[in-house]
Amino acid sequence: MRTLRDRIAAFGGGALIGTLGGLLGLGGAEFRLPLLIGAFGFGALDAIILNKAMSLVVVATALPFRAAIVPFTDVVSHWPVIVNLLAGSLLGAWLGAGWATRLKSQTLYRVIATLLVLIAAILVFGHDARSSSALLAGPAQLMAGVVAGFAIGVAASLMGVAGGELLIPTLVLLYGADMKLAGSLSLAVSLPTMIVGFARYSQDRAFLVLWRNRLFVVTMAIGSIVGTFIGGLLLGYVSSAILLPALALILAISAVKVWRHARH
Repeated sequence: MRTLRDRIAAFGGGALIGTLGGLLGLGGAEFRLPLLIGAFGFGALDAIILNKAMSLVVVATALPFRAAIVPFTDVVSHWPVIVNLLAGSLLGAWLGAGWATRLKSQTLYRVIATLLVLIAAILVFGHDARSSSALLAGPAQLMAGVVAGFAIGVAASLMGVAGGELLIPTLVLLYGADMKLAGSLSLAVSLPTMIVGFARYSQDRAFLVLWRNRLFVVTMAIGSIVGTFIGGLLLGYVSSAILLPALALILAISAVKVWRHARH
């Protein structure tokens, strides 16, 4: 049972991470996972399930937050892209969640640490990627979309994240989407992908961690939503040239700390 102090810290941590995520057009789950493991002492699988639950709430509310900038009609008009990525990501999410429940804790910590480093690299080199046209077209694009979606679905389930940091560069480079549209399309792909992964986790006994920590989960989720909203408001005032390398460094440090958990 978590204390009142833990819940206050959960709200503050969630708000800070949500702000970072809002600045980047993400839900902040990549930063929340190391916090759950390092600061709050959750085991790897418990932290992933908790992160997945809070990420679902944040992603579900992020689409309406962005509707003033990217209307729902623009998102719906790109349904072939969404379906193409979902064709791979839904299967990847189901399999990734199944693998996570079967992996030894030490192995899961190492997988999480490796993925954190990967996301840190994408933050620096891929987040501001720009493409005036799609990288591929026709059947080649369809196949690449399914493969990319599958890989992103696996990674998202293994970490309990929305996968936006992987989806956004994919949407920009593979389909030629602009950054604002890519952020909303990413959310449209992430939501059903996360629901599938969440459904798979619900079949495991570890899923009970949500009930045991329900007040903690609700408090941190609310903090994350508040932070995401604030981050969106601050978007025009913080240079990504400064922000992205700093956040990548935070993820790299977190990866080292998570990797060390594998030794215990």
